[in-house]
Formats: sequence, C-alpha cells, structure tokens
Amino acid sequence: NRARYQNVTFVLLKNGEPVARLVPDNEKVCAGRDLAEALAKTDLPENEARAWHRDLEAARKSLKAPADKWR
Repeated sequence: NRARYQNVTFVLLKNGEPVARLVPDNEKVCAGRDLAEALAKTDLPENEARAWHRDLEAARKSLKAPADKWR
C-alpha cells in the first residue's frame, strides 16, 4: 500500500543483495496496440514516411536480444 499511496519504492534483498524493486505503478504506459493505432492515423508525406521507415529499420538492426529474456 505504501508503494502506491505514499509513492515509496522498496528494494527486496536476498542475503543482503538487491534482487528486485517494488515501485509505484503511476507512470503512463503506451501499449503496442496504442502505438499501432496512433501510427495508423498518422498521415506523413511520402518522403517523410520513407525516412521514418529507414530510421525504424536502422534502429531494429542495432537492437540486440537480451542475454536473459526474463530481465
């Protein structure tokens, strides 16, 4: 309750080492569905749409899969 109502963050320890954080859930989140809907409504000129697509492809190529998919 304190995490939410008092905006307090807790760090969970195991053998004195931090292993997890309990934080208030008060930040706005954009789901992929929301992003797809917003992009579908966007009307870009063709040259800007192509530039955006190139930037998106470059960003995707620079991403690496996490070593541990659970982190």
